[in-house]
This record gives sequence, C-alpha cells and structure tokens, in this order.
Amino acid sequence: MVLSVTIADVEAAAVRLSGIAHRTPVLTSKTVNQRTNSQVFFKCENFQRTGSFKFRGAYNAMAQLSKAQKQSGVLTYSSGNHAQAIALAGQLLGIRTTIIMPDDAPAVKQAATRGYGAEVILYNRQETTREALAKDMVSDRHLTLIPPYDHPHVVAGQGTTALELIEEVGKLDLVLVCCGGGGLLSGCAIATKAFSPNCRVIGVEPERADDATRSFHTKTLHTVTNPDTIADGARTPCLGKITFPLVLHYVDDMVTVSEEAIRSTMFFLWLRLKIVVEPTGALAAAALLSGVVTDAKIGVIITGGNVDMTQIGNIFLAR
Repeated sequence: MVLSVTIADVEAAAVRLSGIAHRTPVLTSKTVNQRTNSQVFFKCENFQRTGSFKFRGAYNAMAQLSKAQKQSGVLTYSSGNHAQAIALAGQLLGIRTTIIMPDDAPAVKQAATRGYGAEVILYNRQETTREALAKDMVSDRHLTLIPPYDHPHVVAGQGTTALELIEEVGKLDLVLVCCGGGGLLSGCAIATKAFSPNCRVIGVEPERADDATRSFHTKTLHTVTNPDTIADGARTPCLGKITFPLVLHYVDDMVTVSEEAIRSTMFFLWLRLKIVVEPTGALAAAALLSGVVTDAKIGVIITGGNVDMTQIGNIFLAR
C-alpha cells in the first residue's frame, strides 16, 4: 500500500518550520512519575504559536501553495485551533484567509481567529455542515481549501511534534496522542516509528466521540454527528481519506476516556504542572492517568491551551 505521507515529508516540514514554529518545552513531574511508576515526558503544544499544535500543519501547508493560490486566498473550517493556525499562517505569509466556524465555538477561539486577520463565517451545526458551506465557497470565491486534518502537508507538519519530542528525550516505550480527525495522531505515529521503532503509539478519544476508536478496531470507517463532549477539538465526524489508512498502518491501539477523566486531568495539569490545558489538550494525559500503562518511558502530547476562561465553571461543573 502506498501511503500519502512519509517520514521524509515530516523531516521536510521540520526544516520549513524551523525558526517559525516554537520548539515547545517538554515538562516532567515527579508526582506523575510516582503515580504511574513510569518516566513521563509532556510535550507541551499549549505553548505553540496560537496555543496549539495546529500551527505546525497550517503553516507547512500554506507555505507550499503556488503563487496563484496564495494570491487567491485560503479557506478552512474549524471549531477553533486550526482556524487560528490558518489565520496566523496567512498573516505571516501574506495570504488572505476565510474561516468557517460553528456559532458555538469557544468565544476565545473566535476572537483570536479574527484577531489574526481572518474573515470568520459562523454557521449553525444543526442546520448545515461545514463541508457543504466550504464546497460552495471554494467554487464561488476560487479559494484553496486546507482542511483541519485530511491533508498530507498538514499531517506532515503535525508529525514534527513527535519528531521534536524524540530528538529531545530519546527513544520511548509509548507515545499517547489525542485524536480528532487523526492528523496529529498519524503524523506523530509516522515520526515515532521512524526514530523509535519499538515504541507503541496509542490514540486517545473521548468516550462520547469514539468514531476513530471504532474505526480502528473494526477496520471500517465509522462516524459521529455533533458528539456531546467538552473536548470540542475532538468533535470531528470521522477520520479522513488520508488519515484513516495512516492510522491503521502506524498506530498500535486506540482508547477512550470519560468526560470526568478529561475534567479531572485538566484540573490536575493546572494544579501540578502549572499549565493551562484545554479539554482536548488533556485527552492523552487523561489516558495516562487512567492507567493505560505503567513502568515505561512515555511521551504524552499536550495539544493545546485555548480555554474560554468565561466557561471554566461550566466545564468543571458539567456532568
């Protein structure tokens, strides 16, 4: 089987992103190590530009557009983190950006996206789909679509997250990665298998948005519709045409975590590591603290920190 993204693509993305994307810190915690009987390394993409790993893939994809595509502009759809990433990459590269966002996307993400200069178009999830809106706008406005995850250059950019982690801490026994549409998971799995071949890669989803987990275990693509989870970045309907084969090929397992585990892990990370982590960003750590594995050298990807502070009470009190 010929796969759409290789380690050479990830390494090329790393060169493209050098000096542009932040080389994010890796944090450790004695408390976590003792609790898990492991050596744990948190790769903190909440410190990435725009507050999430998404900047890596967005910039890598937009930097490779033709002159004509750059002049015409870029369109994407996103609940927030990819939206901000495309908007900032467009600002840096001088490319006009248009973002389709659900009207219930966190206000902090809407505001940041506009702040980076993008045109934001809101839609009601109950009335239409972002894919339908995007199809019409690409045709009407002659824009180039760069989707949140199902794009080879996006996947390659996201893979630089694990590449940096392994460069810094060496070979690992396990890498835990959150999964929405599979861009980060597949990119990190490619990098991990290339530089730490005996390392297991496990994707993590919310229990309420377990389409990728079901798809992985059945080898048949499953979908979800507007899942009711606080992890808004994992509300994607399904894995993509590009990411699904990559996940099946490179990922070792998929697991899910409860809403309560997500909330308690957010609180734990805030309290113990002193870092602000959004619900989706806490998924991999939630799996770790739920006892997925012990007695190992483990990498955990913290994916983002874009929390709407006005909704903190609702997040922690919701049941």
